[in-house]
Amino acid sequence: MALAASLSEAGIFSSSLPLLDIEPLPVTPEQQAVFHDLGRYCAVIVVSKPAARLAVQQLDQAWPHLPWFTVGAATAQVVADHGLDVHYPLTGDDSEALLQLPALREAIARPGARVLILRGEGGRELLAQRLREQGASVDYLELYRRLLPAYAAGVLTQRIQLERLNGLVVSSGQGFINLQALAGADWPQLAQLPLFVPSPRVQEMARAAGAEKVVDCRGASAAALLVALRSCAF
Repeated sequence: MALAASLSEAGIFSSSLPLLDIEPLPVTPEQQAVFHDLGRYCAVIVVSKPAARLAVQQLDQAWPHLPWFTVGAATAQVVADHGLDVHYPLTGDDSEALLQLPALREAIARPGARVLILRGEGGRELLAQRLREQGASVDYLELYRRLLPAYAAGVLTQRIQLERLNGLVVSSGQGFINLQALAGADWPQLAQLPLFVPSPRVQEMARAAGAEKVVDCRGASAAALLVALRSCAF
């Protein structure tokens, strides 16, 4: 796991317990039609690496020249490796940072601007809402669903105790929801541990659920987490 490797290089011990399983949705004729008619969009926004991987699998060599956007560098790399023109925020790994990109603002400033958002089932609505407020039409294409992996009861608490872990990390809002579900009756105990999250939105979620020490890393990358770890003393 890349994050664990980055932490290890920095002298930080970590233990990985994936909180999300990705299940691709069936490819439908409607989904195929969207990819075959990308030319009607002024921009395509990809919100995650799974969405990027599934999207490029369906693209052929006849895609139109249009700008692609992602919320982070890792997702952008998946898109760029397919030879597409991709833009992403250099600071901040979230929708708010993406909305400030000059290239995106320029794309949606055109008359009749239409944007396609590629995502998983049930993603957040903020990005589409802000784009519509700026006059763009927005379509969604959902490519996968997120599932909580099947673990034995108590595995999270046992892992923390056996490996003497003194902090928790989640990389998304859904990851936090699954963390709390996996903790079950042990959540009040685990809520006392420092919790590192990628954004103010997830920070608010965690605090509302009773987490006592929540740190907003301002991004989901390993670099953002390392900065947060080094700046906090618990």
